[in-house]
Amino acid sequence: MATLTEAPSTTHIVPELDPELNPELNPDETPQPSVLTIEDIHRLLPHRYPFSLVDRIIRYVPGKEAVGIKNVSFNEPHFQGHFPGKPIMPGVLIIEAMAQVGGIVVTQMPDLPPGLFMFAGIDKVRFRRPVVPGDQLVMTVELLSVKARRFGKMHGRAEVDGQLAAEGLLTFSLVDL
Repeated sequence: MATLTEAPSTTHIVPELDPELNPELNPDETPQPSVLTIEDIHRLLPHRYPFSLVDRIIRYVPGKEAVGIKNVSFNEPHFQGHFPGKPIMPGVLIIEAMAQVGGIVVTQMPDLPPGLFMFAGIDKVRFRRPVVPGDQLVMTVELLSVKARRFGKMHGRAEVDGQLAAEGLLTFSLVDL
């Protein structure tokens, strides 16, 4: 089983949520939701600036879902050209941010072979409102299914101030390194 301290390109388990590493955790009980800092996220995901798009995980239920936040700042490089005088976060980056939140769930599934989770598909995505500097994007990603321990399907929602900004189905594949 992998641990949080290994290199970010491998599969990880948050130690305090792993019954093998934390004997006080009863594996028959549903683990309590967890919060992950940016440092924890960087141990789990390979993304770095300017493509690290999740600032904090505010809720994590192993094998089920994660809720992450992205504080949208005017200083982000994509706002220079998207769009001058009317900065709007590109929709593809909203989807990527949701995928990174989903990565927290899939990278910590137990007994996975080494590899890197990548997009295999994006379906039924809809954008409902613009995301602009100063917004806090709250992304909820729920694991719907896993096949052959190499493919996962998730439903993602991104909201700003309780209003739906984007949603869709995200499909992941574990690729060999």
